[in-house]
Amino acid sequence: MRRAYTPHETLVGPARARLELWRIFAGGMIIVATAMLLSSLASFLMWFVLQPTGDALDDAMMGQTPLSLLVLLGGFIFLTLGTGVAVRLLHARGLASVLGPRQAVIRDFRRVFLALVTLGIVVALLPPYGMGAPLTANLPPLTWLMLLPVSLLALLIQTSAEEIVFRGYLQQQLAARFCSPVIWVGVPSALFAFGHYVPVEAGDNALLVAIWAGVFGALMADLTARAGNLGPAIGVHFANNLSAIVLVSLPDSLSGLSLYTIDIDISDPDTLHSWMPIDFAMMILMWLAARLAIRR
Repeated sequence: MRRAYTPHETLVGPARARLELWRIFAGGMIIVATAMLLSSLASFLMWFVLQPTGDALDDAMMGQTPLSLLVLLGGFIFLTLGTGVAVRLLHARGLASVLGPRQAVIRDFRRVFLALVTLGIVVALLPPYGMGAPLTANLPPLTWLMLLPVSLLALLIQTSAEEIVFRGYLQQQLAARFCSPVIWVGVPSALFAFGHYVPVEAGDNALLVAIWAGVFGALMADLTARAGNLGPAIGVHFANNLSAIVLVSLPDSLSGLSLYTIDIDISDPDTLHSWMPIDFAMMILMWLAARLAIRR
């Protein structure tokens, strides 16, 4: 395992200059405070311009309109900005050092994304056909196509921001301080899972959804350590969210940019318990495909 994670030193090395634990806690506070402040400002500006009321306000808050979802996804750039401020002020690093070598990031992102597109096509061609629940048309195809470039950009902002915070800043600074992967994989993955614990939406299934997110975080941490850059993790995260937000989304939230919606209630235990084994299996397949894609 240690030999497999040798490339991780490319990311961890710059983090060793200032590795005190208080800096990590302070950095986390800076990231959260920056994101919350700027996101609140952006939300206020959106409300001031659009002044939605009633059902329109609910739809905007849940990302059920194209503009509101673009704003929600684009707002994740504030996490990236907060990370840039934290690493500069507290660790004497630049944001580029969190991502890894630029050419390697682009190369591995491209390799992983193409591998996952291929995997998705193969899975779609194999039986059983369909997704169980019926698909419902959401955006008109022409509208969806016109929005697609900006949708992909917003999605890239969102997925890269989460990777920069969890598999970037937190993982690297913890790895600089602690040798054991149990800590530098486990702690960011647990925090990532906690961020996806949403009982309001998932009801009694919230814990199961959070566990899924925690496992996903651990697998992305593994890819990051093996590659020595965030390209593979961003690639997997981007492909996963592309499928779940831009292609086929749930109807109740984050559906503003999707071509189709699928009528699944994630708060229903029976429904989710039948879907989760498939989701876990697909997640493992994506991780394995990404590992193959980045083999030197």
